[in-house]
Amino acid sequence: MQTIEAIIIDDEQRARNTLEILLQEFCPQVQIVAACSNIPEAVLKINQKRPQLVFLDIEMPEYNGFELLSFFREIDFQIIFVTAYNEYALKAFEVSAVDYLLKPVDIDKLKVAVDKATRRINVTSPHHNVEALKDSFRTGQFNKIALPVSEGLLFIEVNDIVYLEAEGAYTNVWLNNSTKILVSKKIKFFEEIVETRANFFRSHRSYIVNINYLKKYNKNESSLLLDNNKTVYISRDRKAEFEEQLRLNKITVG
Repeated sequence: MQTIEAIIIDDEQRARNTLEILLQEFCPQVQIVAACSNIPEAVLKINQKRPQLVFLDIEMPEYNGFELLSFFREIDFQIIFVTAYNEYALKAFEVSAVDYLLKPVDIDKLKVAVDKATRRINVTSPHHNVEALKDSFRTGQFNKIALPVSEGLLFIEVNDIVYLEAEGAYTNVWLNNSTKILVSKKIKFFEEIVETRANFFRSHRSYIVNINYLKKYNKNESSLLLDNNKTVYISRDRKAEFEEQLRLNKITVG
């Protein structure tokens, strides 16, 4: 069995101990070479130990887990996030990380994450993967978001979203395969997630549309026909801004 040298970074000693015990019992191929309570300590240990894998908490004093990446010119290890806060997956999870585990850690999901890390260590360039992750946090861009559903988190490609539709305190997420997912988040939450993406536009208090799926813009009726043949509406006071957004996407407006 291949041995993987790993470091745990978490400001809570109990969390570090619990994860190490789980790994010893259920993922014996993982050898913990250091456990750190903060980012500066972790940077030192990573430089000393050169681990292949890092289990990284996010909410920590002084520096958060994302900031670990800024301390390295080149990153040659894989990352598994282990955190109690699922909103970080929703706002900034880029799949170049191996996985994103919520506390308390589910044993089966931990096994899957370690298996995935093993495959990546064997066949891919971790420097390339984590550089993409580093860029995503720096620019606010990410390829996937995690939607909270009854069974846990459902990861979807951001660019697969055709539009989002408000339904009171909930939001319907419509995908390009005609799937509709009801999420217990207000549409304002998703507006903040996609605000840095030029292809998403809040056309109406009830809608956010992905301009890449626009089929027809009816100025007279203030409506947008999308590729899935759904019609959404655009507020009259947002028309000029919408047309400017089209120009940003290099779509000519006559």
